Amino acid sequence: MADVTIRALKNGPYEVTGGAKVTDQKRGEFKGQGDPIYLCRCGQSANRPFCDGTHTKIGFKAEETAS
Repeated sequence: MADVTIRALKNGPYEVTGGAKVTDQKRGEFKGQGDPIYLCRCGQSANRPFCDGTHTKIGFKAEETAS
């Protein structure tokens, strides 16, 4: 299995690389996934769980860093 990496982008989505697949609660796979995958963190995307860029329109701020 490939190494999956999740990176929290400054003021943006989670970037997931390494071939991860996103599934729903019934294990159904979301279609059209590539690599990387961008997952919404702002909660306002019209295409959840994927990012559609809405975070820039609403001024979403998140600057977490590893300690």
